[in-house]
Amino acid sequence: MLAPTLPDDADVALRVRGLVTGFGSETLHRGLDLDVRRGEVLGLVGGSGSGKSVLMRAIIGLQPVRAGTVQIMGQDGLNGDGAAQRHLRRQWGVMFQDGALFSGLTVAENIQVPMREFLALPEDVMAALAATRLRQVGLPPEAGAKYPSELSGGMRKRAGLARALALDPPLLFLDEPTAGLDPISAAAFDALIRLLAETLGLTLFLITHDLDTLIAICDRVAVLGDGRVLACGTVDELRGFAHPWVQHYFGGPRGRAALETRG
Repeated sequence: MLAPTLPDDADVALRVRGLVTGFGSETLHRGLDLDVRRGEVLGLVGGSGSGKSVLMRAIIGLQPVRAGTVQIMGQDGLNGDGAAQRHLRRQWGVMFQDGALFSGLTVAENIQVPMREFLALPEDVMAALAATRLRQVGLPPEAGAKYPSELSGGMRKRAGLARALALDPPLLFLDEPTAGLDPISAAAFDALIRLLAETLGLTLFLITHDLDTLIAICDRVAVLGDGRVLACGTVDELRGFAHPWVQHYFGGPRGRAALETRG
């Protein structure tokens, strides 16, 4: 059974129950449930307009929630006093599409933004930490002094990933990390994400349309549709799931090609 939830005693980093979101009179998510195991890479897929990015934003508090609960690392993600919420926000990092870097700051200054918000560190310490994050994502030291407009698309994504790692969080949210990259760059970015997840013991919540990414780095994949998570399992398990969109996604020409390449 490809259920989106895990047993109550499972070691979960993220637990969502009965989530309801919407805009105006429109309801987008209708009692959505989802669990993400601690230490796993979970991919989220779904058709255009299914609410993948809205779900991520709701989980991290950037989108109002009409009903439901969110637990992150065992803590209430939607309620609590200011101090509790501030502590919880240090538990995750976010990489938005195309990096979403501040154009008026250098790459190093972008990486230091979370440090300035949550930590009280000397300037030289923040500079050293930013340099470490650059190395972790495979960027050269000189990239730190550049502005986002001076970087290629792939380098901006790596810089965005470096900023997401700034506070050494146990949980990362990645929104379309390989979108817009050529196949070689996308494969290299997939390898980097998997390496970081394994070496740093990260939990990853990853939104993507890229079948190659799902196959290369995701432990499980959740399928979003009809306002809920339709199924959650490995790629091989989902191939046998009897839902038209899932069958078309994994069984269409691109899906078959990606699976044949893996084979």
